[in-house]
Amino acid sequence: MQTIRIGTRGSQLALWQAHHVADLLRDAGLAPEIVTIETKGDKILDVSLAKIGSKGVFTQELEDGLRDGSIDIAVHSAKDMPSQLPDDLELIAFTERELAGDVLVSALPDVRLDDPSRRLVVGTSSTRRRAILRRFYPHVTLVDMRGNLQTRMRKMAEGQCEALLLAYAGVHRMGYDDHIAEMLPLDPFTPAVGQGSVTIEAATTLDATVREQIRQAVNHPATETCLRAERAFLRRLQGGCSIPVFGMARWDENQIVLSGGIVSLEGDEFLREEAQEAPQAAEALGIRVAERLLARGADRILRQIRHSLS
Repeated sequence: MQTIRIGTRGSQLALWQAHHVADLLRDAGLAPEIVTIETKGDKILDVSLAKIGSKGVFTQELEDGLRDGSIDIAVHSAKDMPSQLPDDLELIAFTERELAGDVLVSALPDVRLDDPSRRLVVGTSSTRRRAILRRFYPHVTLVDMRGNLQTRMRKMAEGQCEALLLAYAGVHRMGYDDHIAEMLPLDPFTPAVGQGSVTIEAATTLDATVREQIRQAVNHPATETCLRAERAFLRRLQGGCSIPVFGMARWDENQIVLSGGIVSLEGDEFLREEAQEAPQAAEALGIRVAERLLARGADRILRQIRHSLS
């Protein structure tokens, strides 16, 4: 039986993802083995992601393991993956996407973002979510909130904030559904590229037969098509985890519809474009939506954001 060593971060959510992939591999007759690796993003918790820099913050050490052969594949949240990978690495599979939107989590009753009578204190470390809140919910008070999901929930319970803005997928996978105060609309809360899916990264030197076995066991073709469009969009914009770019593709009968955009850090500028294309042209669709945004001034907003974060 073929053994597959799965590299993963050590948080409970990352381990959930690794075990989910392991179950899929096991069902296909493979023998998964989970290897836990600590990343830079796990070690530095007192600095915002925007200040650390987005490149490889949750992936570099796992990629080192792929290169030195200590692991065969690495399991990541698709939203954590840079838009461009080194030439010797590739994404070989995407799991079926969970509901991809954001949620407001709170232990308080009747909490809603759109209640201007209450100056709600919300914790989030995402520049995208912070910028959207500043634009559409200026009455909300923001506090930076790093750490894994359990740490953030503890900080909220300690009173550091009244609510958290999080991805539904992680909240659901960790069993916190009863803390969801509000499912947030995809407009304006269009998620980060890849949100809701787990992806498999491998070295290009991985045995072709093993690669195909993993892909057959794990990959969800409809999700992959959407994420290929989203990642092409992000790559053309040269966005990253610390840049408030958003993009989500969906199926509409036999077409792929992609909605993507960018918001300035303070929320004063907000650009969105949407287009559709046949699934075989998913990556071209992503590039087209990005170029429409660039023509409307997204490149200027990106320069301003990078200058502010540097």
